[in-house]
Amino acid sequence: MTAPRPTAATPVARHQALTAIWGAPRGWRGTLCTVNHSDIGRRFILAAFAFFAIGGVLAMLIRAQLATPGSAFVGPAIYNQLFTMHGSIMMFLFAIPMFEGLALYLLPKLLGSRDMAFPRLSAYGWWCYLFGGSILIAALVMGVAPDGGWFMYTPLSSKAFTPGISADVWLLGITFVEISAIAAAIEIIVTILKLRAPGMRLERMPLFAWYLLVTALMMIVAFPPLILGSILLEVERAFDWPFFDPARGGSPLLWQHLFWLFGHPEVYIIFLPAAGVVSTVLPVMARSRILGYGWIVAALLALAFLSFGLWVHHMFTTGIPHMALGFFSAASALVAVPTGLQIFAWIGTLWQGRPQLRLPMLYLLGFFLVFVLGGMTGVMLAMVPFDWQAHDTHFVVAHLHYVLVGGFIFPMLAGAYYWLPHFTGRARVPLLGEAAFWLILVGFNLTFFLMHLTGLLGMPRRIYTYPEEMGWTWLNLLSSVGSFIMAFGFALFVIDVALQVFLGRRSRRNPWGAASLEWAMPVPAPAYNFASQPHLADDTPHDGPLAADPGLPQRLARGEGYLAEARHGWRETMAVDMGSGAVDHVVLLPGNTRLPILTALVTGSFFLALLAGLYWLALLPVVAVAALAWRWAWVLGGRAAIGPVSIRPGQTAPTHREAAGAPGWWGSVFLLVADATLLGSLLFGYAFLWVVAPNWPPPAMIQGGWAPALVAALAATAGTLLARLAAAAGQAGRQPAARRAAAAAAGAQLLAAAALAWLGAAGLPPPDSHAYAAASWALLAYAALHALLAALLAAFVRARLASGHIRPGCGLEPAVARLFNDYAAAAVLIVLACVLAPALLP
Repeated sequence: MTAPRPTAATPVARHQALTAIWGAPRGWRGTLCTVNHSDIGRRFILAAFAFFAIGGVLAMLIRAQLATPGSAFVGPAIYNQLFTMHGSIMMFLFAIPMFEGLALYLLPKLLGSRDMAFPRLSAYGWWCYLFGGSILIAALVMGVAPDGGWFMYTPLSSKAFTPGISADVWLLGITFVEISAIAAAIEIIVTILKLRAPGMRLERMPLFAWYLLVTALMMIVAFPPLILGSILLEVERAFDWPFFDPARGGSPLLWQHLFWLFGHPEVYIIFLPAAGVVSTVLPVMARSRILGYGWIVAALLALAFLSFGLWVHHMFTTGIPHMALGFFSAASALVAVPTGLQIFAWIGTLWQGRPQLRLPMLYLLGFFLVFVLGGMTGVMLAMVPFDWQAHDTHFVVAHLHYVLVGGFIFPMLAGAYYWLPHFTGRARVPLLGEAAFWLILVGFNLTFFLMHLTGLLGMPRRIYTYPEEMGWTWLNLLSSVGSFIMAFGFALFVIDVALQVFLGRRSRRNPWGAASLEWAMPVPAPAYNFASQPHLADDTPHDGPLAADPGLPQRLARGEGYLAEARHGWRETMAVDMGSGAVDHVVLLPGNTRLPILTALVTGSFFLALLAGLYWLALLPVVAVAALAWRWAWVLGGRAAIGPVSIRPGQTAPTHREAAGAPGWWGSVFLLVADATLLGSLLFGYAFLWVVAPNWPPPAMIQGGWAPALVAALAATAGTLLARLAAAAGQAGRQPAARRAAAAAAGAQLLAAAALAWLGAAGLPPPDSHAYAAASWALLAYAALHALLAALLAAFVRARLASGHIRPGCGLEPAVARLFNDYAAAAVLIVLACVLAPALLP
């Protein structure tokens, strides 16, 4: 079906028609059901700043307690909750969600798109973040907040030493929030790779998009180890499976490895988006193009790669072999090279330009000062002899804050003032922001620079008081005074933003004279971003087309780009070839729906049931989530073929359900990458316990089990072959054969799951007897869960074939089901090899 000619003849009529399609209903219905990326991005940013304020209040309470020796302001129990919640909020509820919100709001605008690839996934991630964060804050209010540190080291966080629910609150709440992070990462990756403006080649993307792409790729690899560690520790606390109990073959060091496999890349996951802000805002303030675009891209790729080889940097004092210490120390020092390359590129950009000392530039100069000092102390801590002396002192606390505050908050404040006109459509009130900057800069350095000195004088971290004769009194008092000065600065920032929102005069469209595409639209941005999407020429500068083509915004508003017509109530945006940026197909995005909040509520009820110890009751939300996921996928697509649609006069393209390489397929690929990382982390833990943990070999190992293992292997293999047969038959128009093959694939995967359970019951020792048995059961549970998921997807394909939604030329759902069946079969075979290997030992 070819779409009719445009009906919106004027920019105003076009704006009204597009707003009717892309906007959200007014009132509470719109709040609950909107999936628009601008709405979700703003919510992430506002909620993250609210959590930042809570974390900041906790930090002030900490400094009030440490201001004087022997203070009785709070006792040790409350103090432990304060510093644990401060770190947890800042790391998990502020830093990552803040960058996610900025990415969700800005990324389509920078790329010339109308929305993210999976709007409902963005909304689901938002509600998961809100509910998970609320669990942690509610625990703090009720006095049962976690108190074992934001890193939750075992055995302190094990049931024997933390018998209440405080540790469970952290484990379940953080895992709930991490679901949001994984969802955002997949959303960002697919959007950048597929939903750019036509003609925007990969090597011509804005640098900010490169930073976000690398960060999101790091997230899907770095976050699964923490999710796995949280699951294993919660299972140990709930069911006494001894993953971390050395008396039964576990190891507390396994938690540290899993945590820091996440924790050290997390530092760069926080830094890179902020560095992307620097690379975006700095050239505009310098009135110049960024220097060394290709070198910066190479540097951030190197930084991402190196960051995964540094996790032992945090474990130098745990008894690591000397050769390993040397390797990780050298890698920790080497990571300064790509970081330094970016800093020199930024300095070169300033040198070749004509910098303007406007408020965003002030924050960028503050970033240079603070972050470079933090990087220098980081190189010091990378040296093993010095780390042994400074480990677990306030020197490390100071270094951490110089890196994270300098590397994240200062650039984000620069970005806030740079993009606030885009958010609000208003200009700021002069001078108030400058006063806030100086209070923040002076207060921060007074607070944390002195902590280097108290650390060198031997003050440990995480102590709630100290005797006067230690000589730390005046340094701690001045640090506490600095923290309150900094707090006044942030309060002034909030007042400044509020004044801009409510009292600021109207801002012109592009107040900074920037060249990037987010300024090619009215401010504040309409729900659809662009009235028509741009086409970028091959010679378009990577910093954006507006400098060379200032008339582009007016032409897009007149409908001279792609998808200028509002038709059929569709939410349309262009998809391109990943590398070249050539037109690929049109993506039809879903509209407003309550499914994300309903699914998040049911997901939250699962975590709350676990928190209450109602483990069998927690199975009900699992079934409900599966039913909602079925409904989520079922409402997409239609039974009638659409065919090529007009994208601009004289040019057509297929819709995504009738084209290869649709966003849904790529989203599934990257979801499985994250899933495979979780499996790899589980296999790492299994091998680590075999090699390092005490009380091995186990008293009893697997006995027999060859028959159920053979059944599981054959059934899983048959399942993936049948899923492939169903996909091929569906595309060939042989619907009865396709339905039979899909049903058989579902049955085969169910048989595989049952055989895996049979293998565990028949061959393995009880899971609470030894860490070997617990790890083996965990592997079998992982494989069985994925076999069940593959069966569910095969059954969904069978139902869609019967309903007529799947036909020749429309094979997205069978392709996705085939991916998951392939992965499930591979996981079953890998798990069987690992679980059965001990049976072959002499």
